[in-house]
Amino acid sequence: MKATDITQLRLQNQYLASQQFTKPAEIVKWLGAVQAQDYGGAVWALGQRLKGCNSALIEKAFTDGDIIRTHVLRPTWHFVTPEDIRWMLELTAPRVLGFTSFRKRYLGLTDEILLKCAHVLTKALEGGKQLERTAIASVLQQAGIATDEQRFIHIMMEMELTQLVCSGGRIGKQFTYALLEERVPKIPNLSREAALATLAERYFTSHGPATLQDYTWWSGLTVADAKKGLEMVKSELTSDILDGNTYWFRDNGMATGKSTAHLLPNYDEYIVSYKDRSAAIAEKDISKADPRGTIFNNTMVINGQIRGLWKHTFKKNSVVIEVTPFKPLSKAAKDTINSLSKRYAKFLGMKNYSLQL
Repeated sequence: MKATDITQLRLQNQYLASQQFTKPAEIVKWLGAVQAQDYGGAVWALGQRLKGCNSALIEKAFTDGDIIRTHVLRPTWHFVTPEDIRWMLELTAPRVLGFTSFRKRYLGLTDEILLKCAHVLTKALEGGKQLERTAIASVLQQAGIATDEQRFIHIMMEMELTQLVCSGGRIGKQFTYALLEERVPKIPNLSREAALATLAERYFTSHGPATLQDYTWWSGLTVADAKKGLEMVKSELTSDILDGNTYWFRDNGMATGKSTAHLLPNYDEYIVSYKDRSAAIAEKDISKADPRGTIFNNTMVINGQIRGLWKHTFKKNSVVIEVTPFKPLSKAAKDTINSLSKRYAKFLGMKNYSLQL
């Protein structure tokens, strides 16, 4: 296995090299979970992996509850499917709650106060109601619960992680919360053993080739639990070694190696779901991509390698896309980036676009 095999197989397995699915829930289920604290970026992340998709289709899936946005895996939002939300929360929420316990104590969010929050929110949301954040905060304040910004964030994260609430549809551009019990039909749950195996199988099938360390980062599990899950499914996987690291993946046939280019959003699964991101970027370019070294920016990717950054701004019926390559691009590459910009504008439903390159 060469480094280029890793990037090409990841592009293929994440359905960036070619698209198979047409429904948002299908690609979310395939990937297991999709990081989504930047909602607009996460919508574009799904769109690039679907056939004939636009943002309105994904927005409808979100409104209808075909995909749910909640805190799971790590202390951040992800898209998950209704079928997966409960067992994923049961598997990963205890560890996330452990990460946030110190901050909750600092903010004075005792178990008693959080129990009161749960009671107040249940009464406010029951009957299928979906309330915006400002309305939720008002309800809590009326019950005598302080909701400055940090307290509110941690209260609602706790309510999500304990399976009380999840995302409702949006009202305009405002997010809402709904009761998980009412929003997501109950289905038979997985045992903890089955959940460990299922999550590992999902990750290495859709994100491989990847290492155990990559999976531990993405899943938020302890090393012991991540290793246990991998052990249960590794007979179904293929492994290869590069530079002393063992990479696991589903053998779906070697990648085609055809030329690809993408304007990936921040926190895209192609970048964020690996602890070691060196396969996707040359060491000399890491500081250009993100001085923090985390590479959480919008990235221009050509043949699996990060070759620059991009950003966008909106005007009436138009999107302005500004691309900053790490080094000058060929005319063919510029033409490709122009085509990607046009695709992005069309995805957003914009009549016009302009590219600054």
